[in-house]
Amino acid sequence: MSHFTTIKTKIVEKEYLKEALSELGHNYQEGNVQIRGYQGIQTPVAIKIPTKNTGYDIGFRQSNNAYEIVADWWGIKDIKQDQFLQQVSQRYAYHAAKAKLEEQGFSLVSEETQEGERIHLVLRRTV
Repeated sequence: MSHFTTIKTKIVEKEYLKEALSELGHNYQEGNVQIRGYQGIQTPVAIKIPTKNTGYDIGFRQSNNAYEIVADWWGIKDIKQDQFLQQVSQRYAYHAAKAKLEEQGFSLVSEETQEGERIHLVLRRTV
């Protein structure tokens, strides 16, 4: 019996996902990897994050046009599911937005983290 939970995300660009994970301090493996869960059951993913919980990992796999998070959260005690999703989503959105705006000729002038963990970016278009 599998205990894996799948969480849909709006994460579509692998490079920005990897930047977000690195920035948050998560070591990851990518390629043809598998994550582990209850009773050693494994499932394939594109990106694997080993956890401090022996035998339990967090993974990202592509489904349609987005990545979904896959994990057996029952065995992961040191990472809270909601907090993990929120942090990864926020850092992903930051890197994706910044890169897309730079492609359009904008450059970052300032950045400020506001109350409630909101990030305020000031960009300027260079002509």
